[in-house]
Amino acid sequence: MHTHLLSGALAGMSWRIALVAAAALFAVYAVLFEQGALTGGSPLLHEVFHDARHLLGVPCH
Repeated sequence: MHTHLLSGALAGMSWRIALVAAAALFAVYAVLFEQGALTGGSPLLHEVFHDARHLLGVPCH
């Protein structure tokens, strides 16, 4: 009985962990590598991501 409850709880957590991991990978891509493909050439978003790179200490130019 307890094993069934535990396995159900773990299954419920696994999709949440996968969702958080996917969001984190997307955020890393957006901040570190995005050069306009996602932002549609928006100068404001480009500058925000550019400044975030500098804040993180990533050399970009």
